[in-house]
Amino acid sequence: MQANANENPRYAVVAAVQRPTVNDTEFEASLAELRDLAKTLGFKVVHTFTQKRPGFDTTAYMGTGKREEIRRFVNNETGDDDIEMAEDHSGDVVIDAILVDHEISPSQARNLEIEIGCEVMDRTMVILEIFHRNARSRAARAQVEIARLGYMAPRLREAAKLAGPQGRQRSGMGGRGAGESHTELDRRKIRDRIAELQQEIIAMDAERKIQRSRRQERQGLACTALVGYTNAGKSTLMRALTGSEVLVANKLFATLDTTVRTLQPESVPRVLVSDTVGFIKNLPHELVASFKSTLEEALDASLLLHVVDASDAGFERQLAVTDKVLDEIGASAVPRLLVFNKIDCVGDDAAQLEREAMLKGIYPDCIVMSARRPEDVARLRKTIVRYFQKDLVETELLLPWSAQQLRGELYASCEVLEESAVVEGAIFRVRGEHDTLESLREKFSQAS
Repeated sequence: MQANANENPRYAVVAAVQRPTVNDTEFEASLAELRDLAKTLGFKVVHTFTQKRPGFDTTAYMGTGKREEIRRFVNNETGDDDIEMAEDHSGDVVIDAILVDHEISPSQARNLEIEIGCEVMDRTMVILEIFHRNARSRAARAQVEIARLGYMAPRLREAAKLAGPQGRQRSGMGGRGAGESHTELDRRKIRDRIAELQQEIIAMDAERKIQRSRRQERQGLACTALVGYTNAGKSTLMRALTGSEVLVANKLFATLDTTVRTLQPESVPRVLVSDTVGFIKNLPHELVASFKSTLEEALDASLLLHVVDASDAGFERQLAVTDKVLDEIGASAVPRLLVFNKIDCVGDDAAQLEREAMLKGIYPDCIVMSARRPEDVARLRKTIVRYFQKDLVETELLLPWSAQQLRGELYASCEVLEESAVVEGAIFRVRGEHDTLESLREKFSQAS
């Protein structure tokens, strides 16, 4: 569990190499994101170490001099030349981990850990740990476990080296092959467990698809899915659109499990809204692969609401990351509505109007809004309903007085725009799907 006020805080330092292909803006955005991830995981980052290099050091990620600088800081050996760092680090603070802003190899992590004397967590490991803590449903837990096991498997050899002789070859007993080491046994167990979890996910996927298909056939529902960068305000928007009590938290990856609710007030056709897991730059490939079944809500949707944080100066990076992940899961062809949320976080009214004008200038069809403003939410809802009503037709139906028991079915099947009375019965001007309206017309005629 994440540290709370009653627990001792955990401290960490961040380490990152800036390569020539990464500009300063992108580099700083990535570092800020890693610090937010650290906060979500319960760490307080006390210092950030950066280094410009043409590439990563193959031995231990950063260069020798920078590693020595980190080692002295972590072990509280800062001297007079380290005044700036010393301000971040008192003797009472024990550094628990080094968070590396890239995925590094098992040997690089092991060497860095040995040299500095502190746990090393790369960006992938940090994200995997957050996913592990936040997964709630059986499907999400299984998907996260597969990703974690896949990440751990190649690192077992390095862990065995740290463990010493006990990690090396042992005689075959208890089902192990002759000469099979603990490392090999553990890797075999991981492969078996992954295969078992994959079968469970296949079964859950099949069950979920059947339930989804039956639900849509029975209720004639249209589907829209919220997608976008993590912490773009999707859950707040979901709550505003559906009136549901979904989790809203100012943390990265607060939502992992897909939540599905009905758009409120209900419309014709009824619209299902689903909230999906947030995306992030350099989302580990294992997580993209393992969360495909969860993200299939986006594939099944007729409309995607691509939610972007309007207050983030790096919103273009958010757009690019989401587009990339949607392409990876095969959802790039699904119609999309671009929604810039959190405009109220930009600044005063003048700043908000300036940002909205800028966004509208680049993306003329986008919606700029705040999920905390009821009038903005109503405008978005109207746009969603209008999209799903574009193929509906309007007509008049006569419901004989002798068949008023069918009135409930009429209201459940289509949108009633106007009602009037004549001698033969009630005349309704309605909007709905062509086949549905023709079926109602036939029923009314037979009942007269």
